[in-house]
Parts: sequence; C-alpha cells; structure tokens
Amino acid sequence: MKTNKINIKIFDTTLRDGEQSPGASMNIDEKLMFAKQLAKLKVDAIEAGFPISSQGDFEAVKLIAQTIKGPEIVGLARAVELDIKRCYEAVKYSAKPRIHTFIATSDIHIKYKLKSTKEKVLETAVNAVKLAKKLCDNVEFSAEDAARSDINFLVAIVEKVIEAGATTINIPDTVGYSIPFEFGKLIKTLIERVKNSDKVIFSVHCHNDLGLATANSLTAVANGARQVECTINGIGERAGNAALEEVVMALNTRKDLFPNFYTNIITKEIYKTSKLLQNITGINVQPNKAIVGKNAFAHEAGIHQDGVIKERLTYEIMSPKDIGIEKSELVLGKHSGRHAFKLKLKELGYEIDGEKFEKAFVEFKNLCDKKKQVFDDDIIAIVESDVLKLKEIFIIDKFQVSSGNNILPTASVQLIKDNEKYQAAATGDGPVDALFNAIDKITKFKVNIIDYNLKAKTKGRDAIGEVIIIAEVDNTKFVARGASTDIIEASAKAYLNIINRYLHSLITKKNKGKK
Repeated sequence: MKTNKINIKIFDTTLRDGEQSPGASMNIDEKLMFAKQLAKLKVDAIEAGFPISSQGDFEAVKLIAQTIKGPEIVGLARAVELDIKRCYEAVKYSAKPRIHTFIATSDIHIKYKLKSTKEKVLETAVNAVKLAKKLCDNVEFSAEDAARSDINFLVAIVEKVIEAGATTINIPDTVGYSIPFEFGKLIKTLIERVKNSDKVIFSVHCHNDLGLATANSLTAVANGARQVECTINGIGERAGNAALEEVVMALNTRKDLFPNFYTNIITKEIYKTSKLLQNITGINVQPNKAIVGKNAFAHEAGIHQDGVIKERLTYEIMSPKDIGIEKSELVLGKHSGRHAFKLKLKELGYEIDGEKFEKAFVEFKNLCDKKKQVFDDDIIAIVESDVLKLKEIFIIDKFQVSSGNNILPTASVQLIKDNEKYQAAATGDGPVDALFNAIDKITKFKVNIIDYNLKAKTKGRDAIGEVIIIAEVDNTKFVARGASTDIIEASAKAYLNIINRYLHSLITKKNKGKK
C-alpha cells in the first residue's frame, strides 16, 4: 500500500522575529547574505522583515524579494491599511510573495493593548485580509496570542478570515505559555471546528519562554499543523523561538513517530547556517545547545567514548555529518578512558603500545587533574618528552624583554643545559625577534624561520596562545609548537623546540653511524 507523504513547510523568521532579539539587528548587506544562505538551506518561506517599521527594513525586504530565488518572500504587516500596502510594495518583486498580517485575539491583549472589542477585532482582521488578498494571492493571517485566546472567538475569526481569502492560518503561542498536550489539543480542535479549515494550511509560531517551543511545534505537527515558523539557533524575542534545526532534526530522527512527514531542508547546510548567524550577530549559542552547540557531538565520559568508538549509535542519535559537521569530537579530560586516548594518539600519528602506552596514559591522567581539557599539544608533549624520550637539551629558565614604540626591543634569556646556566642578551626588530637572537647567542645555531604562525587556543583575554614554527637548521626542516598565555613565552618554547629537535637528530645520526 502506498503511503502519502506529508510535507511540513519551514517558514524561517530569523530576519524578522529573530532580528528582534536584543543585539541581533543586521544591516541590509548582512540580511541579504543570510537570506542567500537560507535559500541554500531550502527553507520554504523567508520572513524577510517588517517593511513599515523603518525605511531600512523596507529596503532590505525589497532587495531580498528582488534577489532571492526559490523560497517565498514574506513581509509582516499589522492589520492596518498602510502596513499592508507598504508590505506589498516590498515583497511584490518576488516570484512568490506573501503578505503576513496579524492582530491580537486574546482577551488580555484586546482589553489592555488594543483597548477594543472582539467584534471590532474580527471586523479589522477580515478587512485586512481582504485588502491583502486584492494585492497578493498568498495571504497569511496570524491570531496573536492565540494560545491564550477564547477558543470560540478563535474559531469564529479563523473562519471569517479564510472566507476573506487567507491561505495560511498561523496560531502563535506568542508568550511561550502553552504546554505541549494543551497546544496540540488547540490545533486539533481548531481544525475540527473551523468549517472551512480544509481550504488553508495551519501554521504555528511558538516562543520558548518555558523552554517548550520545539515540543509545542512538534505536537502541533502531530495534530495537523503543516507549517512551522522558526528561527536559526532559536533566536528571537525574550527567550526566543522554536529552533529550526531542532524541529527539522526531530522530524528526521524520529521517523517512528513521524513516519510520513518530511521537510525540504538540506540538513547538511544547518551547521553552516548556524555559524553564519553567530558570526553576523555576534550572538553565540551555548555549548550544550541541541544540534548546533559545540558539545552537541562531543563526548568526554570514558564509557561514552568507548561506546561511540565501537558503534556511533550507542550514544549518538544522529550523525554529525547530517548537519554538516565532519565528525564527532572526543574531548580528552579526566573522564576519558584508554580507548579514546589511544584513538587520539593514532590521529596525531603515534602508534605506541604496552609499557610506553601505559606510561603515557598515566601522565595524561595526571595532567587531567590539573587542566579542565587536555589539548593535542599537551599529548604531543607527553609522548615526545616522557614516552619517546625526546628530552629537552636546552631548557628555558627565565627571560625578560623590553619593548615599546620609542625604544629598541631588547631581550635577555637564561637557558639550562646539562645543569649549567647560560645567559645572553640581544636586540631585534621586535620582542620576539630579540629573544630569538638572544637564544642564538647561547646555542650558536643558525635557525632559518620559514613560517611563524600564532593563534589562540582558547577564548578570552587570558587565552592560551599557540605558536607553530617551521624552520630549517643545516638544510633540515623541523616543525615545532609552543603554547602559553604569554605569546612571547610560547614563541620562545617553539623556537627552542626547533633547536632541541635538531640536536636530537644529530644524536640519532651519530648513534646510527656507530652501528
């Protein structure tokens, strides 16, 4: 028997409701850039803005309507003639324009915000939809604060706006008040009681004030809603909206509960879209954010790591590749076990077993007691210094640098070799160059730096800086790293590591010659 597939339309309102999140405003170029990414994501509709709100918003909606192909381009308008006409002037350039008009329907909004009556609200809603319909075939009507509205009035107003020409009926939980079973019942009741409900698509727009936006949206889908209004990363007013990535991946992952439902979303574009929004707005998601958070596919507990290594499905209900992340991350820390540590060693190019492995693992665990997270550099240092016996020949004991915009950069350094201390001072083009020159005076080697790279390993003003140096000594190329919260110290560590690696290579050659 052939099963009918049910398409759930994804209506993205990141550029409208999402932009209302404090600090999330975008300029016109950023809006267009993000709209292009939403088109790649294959959302069904992009609510590009609120044209009447400002000239800038009007121009942004207009530009998106002129430029973006594929999704419907939607503009928001109050149930006011000027709003609706202004909205149409912006969206009319799209091949698929939609006017989205709204008015509040709950008793509390009608009394205190609108200072009106139900009869007047119904009349206003019908007139607004009729006007929008004259301008545009595709008209959406939203009953603001529907979740707290009187059900009988809600049925009446929905019937009337459908008669007036609405093609989509949106039922918002505007203040995030509803509970899933309650919201699902509301959608089901409306579809059953509204006489002409078969003529429209029912949509939902859920806010996250109680942390239930995604749950409410999914329950609505199970009860007949066929469009979900959501935002990337769940941004929006107050606690935000239903997160697009959560709704889509829940439908994808729980096919046992939603067997015939599908969306048009290209899920491999989800992570890229999330990161773009974070970069544009500067609003980062929390590490444990579902689907797109830094820790969403990260495992530290040894039992979890062992399980994921053996079979991903033990602790991952979806593949990171499904949303555009290359692979899961095994975070090394005090909860990590031998399997994860061995896998990390292999990723870093080290194949060690037996006593050497056990020694390295003990050193790793000791370091974990001192640090929250162990980085690749830490493991490399453990393996090379403690396991592979790459003992430091020259060791930095102390150094001092002096630099400024009106003084010659100067550095002094004290190194230890074979329990003896050696001192030198030098100048240079900068504090790092001066320190390198001082080290050269002691070691007597000519180091030719091919590449010097500095990057932050962690965030914040006290971030750990990692320096990677590629250099040649006697026509032999070496790569070395150094890390510290002091970038000059990190540079000195990396530079001295080059020299120590060179000295070890000489020892190795000498030993081979004896054989």
